[in-house]
Amino acid sequence: MAERLKRSGLVGELSAEFAGTMILILFGCGVVAQVVAGGALTDPAGGLGNHDSIAWAWGLGVTLGVYVAARLSGAHLNPAVTLALAAFKGFPWSKVAPYALAQTAGAFVAALIVRWNYTEALAKADPTHTIKTQGVFSTLPANGNPNLPVSDWGAFRDQIIGTAILLLLILAVTDLLNTPPGANLAPFIVGLIVVAIGMAWGTNAGYAINPARDFGPRLASFFTGYGGAWRDQYGHLYFWVPIVGPVIGGLLGAGLYKFFIGRFLPTAEPEPPGRVPAPDEN
Repeated sequence: MAERLKRSGLVGELSAEFAGTMILILFGCGVVAQVVAGGALTDPAGGLGNHDSIAWAWGLGVTLGVYVAARLSGAHLNPAVTLALAAFKGFPWSKVAPYALAQTAGAFVAALIVRWNYTEALAKADPTHTIKTQGVFSTLPANGNPNLPVSDWGAFRDQIIGTAILLLLILAVTDLLNTPPGANLAPFIVGLIVVAIGMAWGTNAGYAINPARDFGPRLASFFTGYGGAWRDQYGHLYFWVPIVGPVIGGLLGAGLYKFFIGRFLPTAEPEPPGRVPAPDEN
């Protein structure tokens, strides 16, 4: 019976990771499809959105996905987060691979929905499904812009830095021994972190900062007509960059938080400000 409950508990956690990541990608890939495909058809100047709308929709997608999944699984929604929490916060190593698979599956299914919904717009904007609209689903160096000479290694560096920032800040705002946001606002703050990263670190590599976010939709695009999904605009095999870079960056960011902040925090949860000790505590 105990083993059955344990298995059902893990099933619930994986279901939450799947659903939460699906919500994230529905908003994230959906907004890029609106800007790239829909905007190209109705207004070449980007009348249906721009970089800022993309950054905000990705951040809101994170917030809403976290609210969906947090109760059951902690709402990692990102293999880099799961791995970093296992390395530095005691998350069970046995759950790392199942969580990553559930997150990738959720991203894959969401991308298929976006691909289906924007079938006509994508076919009109890019009939042969080339690099022109591949960025709807997966990231590219310089967001596929040939006029901005960002190499694959430059994008790799960018992904390490961006994900390190993400994990350092996630640990900061969720650490109960620090000063976490109250009133269940942590998901909103995490969403704002993603918005800020998108606005400050989005040019060089499209701020995937999440292996599932990139690989799941990339796989979905490959199965639905994007034969060049694994390569960048230079023809280089690129899919590994937004997988390996975030994994390294996540571990680096979590390690930096632990080194600079975590090891100096009190070992017990601090008393709420202004609390008067009971008489037997004096």
